[in-house]
Amino acid sequence: MPSFVSQRPTVAERRFTNAAIESLIARVSAGIADPELAWLFANCLPNTLDTTIDHRASADGRPDTYVITGDIDAMWLRDSAAQVWPYLPLARTDVALRSLIAGVIRRQADGILLDPYANAFYRDPVLGKWKNDGTQMLPGVHERKWELDSLAYFFRLSHGYWAATGDTSPFDADWLRAVASIFALLHVEQNSGEDGGPVRSPYSFIRPGVAFESLPRGGYGLPSRNCGLIRTGFRPSDDLVAFPFLVPANAMMAVALNHLADLLVVLHCDALATEAHTFSSGITASLEKYAVVQHPIHGEIWAYEVDGLGGVNLMDDANIPSLISLPYIGFCAKDDPRYLRTRAFLLSTDNPQYVVGKAASGIGGPHTGPGTIWPMALTIQALTATEDAEILQCLRYLNATHAGTGLMHESFKGDDATKFTRKWFAWANTLFGELLVTLHQDRPHLLNGGTTSVSSASALSLSS
Repeated sequence: MPSFVSQRPTVAERRFTNAAIESLIARVSAGIADPELAWLFANCLPNTLDTTIDHRASADGRPDTYVITGDIDAMWLRDSAAQVWPYLPLARTDVALRSLIAGVIRRQADGILLDPYANAFYRDPVLGKWKNDGTQMLPGVHERKWELDSLAYFFRLSHGYWAATGDTSPFDADWLRAVASIFALLHVEQNSGEDGGPVRSPYSFIRPGVAFESLPRGGYGLPSRNCGLIRTGFRPSDDLVAFPFLVPANAMMAVALNHLADLLVVLHCDALATEAHTFSSGITASLEKYAVVQHPIHGEIWAYEVDGLGGVNLMDDANIPSLISLPYIGFCAKDDPRYLRTRAFLLSTDNPQYVVGKAASGIGGPHTGPGTIWPMALTIQALTATEDAEILQCLRYLNATHAGTGLMHESFKGDDATKFTRKWFAWANTLFGELLVTLHQDRPHLLNGGTTSVSSASALSLSS
């Protein structure tokens, strides 16, 4: 019997400790029959809290939470929102977690007020690694890649926090100014195409000497038609888009704006709420019109990227939002017919980013190169699956590809999981923890070695 030694820091070395989280870990772990899977869960769920959090009070007494990604000492809007998302249900009754997450929202708002086009920030107003990028770099900005989903994550976390806690204290004048600045940016990027649009985007990006990370045409990006969708420069992977309208990011923004409107009504910001609803419905209608394509094998499916001019990119990327994550981000139901057709395409070799390997099969992405699979994609596949057998297969893959580290990685080679990228990637860890908590609540038989035909055949042999 192998010995599974905890991969968590000692209690004294943990960045943030919380009794409610420890109780959840113990409760869920008790329902997991496979010892290796239980060990992975106990290591992964608290990884963000254990290793990436700096929570303190700011000079004005407000909660302030700086969250690094893991091995990169910077705070991404997207990653930080996703890293604390699984802790929201506990924040309803846990004051410490409530303060921590409120601090994330407030620090995100401060970053957006500094520069709504930036995707990642430093704790302090310094210039760092990317200070020579050909864009408007300000002190405190780590990287200025315009990624639409980053702002959608800010809205998602804000609404999720309010829905979980009922607390409106983070949504002060600064937060409202951040929301207004995002709306102004969305208006620009929705109307800055090259077919006679009324505005020109002020955003451009060139990384000197690195063409594959520089927007084409002098840093302003490829042309597009004004069609109600929002332009962006980069994907959630921080890679360049192939076409300016990233469909999953637009879908996530549409959902986030619709939810944000509910919060804005509670805050008595009716004009902003109406604007949020208008943006959301417009994006959704434009996705229906411009982002649906007819595939010769899979039928009517969602494209990954479009330009409104006929350009289409059919693929998916492991990072969230992705096409396979559409139910997870609330854009559609798991059994939506178009989503199921799209999913069939994504989980086949017709998707150029789908990898069939000796260690696992799953979705990867250009960011880590050919032949790589992302644990994040396997986790989302399980979270959006409707069949026990598919969920169990994803669990087998995740349980067998951590290369003995007891933690999730950014990616691994499909034929050899010992060849992986990023040993310390907190988002992937916390997301995996979220999956196990979700299964514990909704499908406990998949974890506890029950007697159904699927779980009895597989649940106790996930490592095989």
